[in-house]
Amino acid sequence: MRIAIGSDHRGHNIRPKIVSLLKNMGHEVIDVGTFSQSPVDYPDIAEAVARKVSSGEADRGILFCGTGLGMCIAANKVPGIRAVPCHDDLTAEMSRRHNDANVLCLSADLLGERVITRIVEVWLNTPFEGGRHARRVEKIASIEQELNARCCPSEPKTLPPGSSCDAKPQKD
Repeated sequence: MRIAIGSDHRGHNIRPKIVSLLKNMGHEVIDVGTFSQSPVDYPDIAEAVARKVSSGEADRGILFCGTGLGMCIAANKVPGIRAVPCHDDLTAEMSRRHNDANVLCLSADLLGERVITRIVEVWLNTPFEGGRHARRVEKIASIEQELNARCCPSEPKTLPPGSSCDAKPQKD
């Protein structure tokens, strides 16, 4: 699996450890940084990872910031992204089984390395159940497609799963 990974300065220390874990698990890693402890704006990193997942360049994404929450909010603005903040095995498992989450957002400040490692392993190894859950995920995608059609009239009315509306707001 191809995994895009990124962190802001708060996740700078844990990200390389998880990159190593992912490679040891046999995954291809696309690391978007940050590569220093200098402050960066988490929405920039979240967008970079989310766009890689949305475009199909990566199968899934993993993001770190202080709480994981800001990254989650920002990543979910990219069409086709189902980003989730997880804090234990159960939330990681259920986010995959029932929600087909494609971006995992973790707290670098509130979770220890062992817990983070376990969450990542569970999240990557848990399949989507489909069935009644697929219908619900499709409804989420339908909401997203309808909103994209309104905000991006130049895009096709039906966006394929994972597609992105690259229209930028025009400045007056």
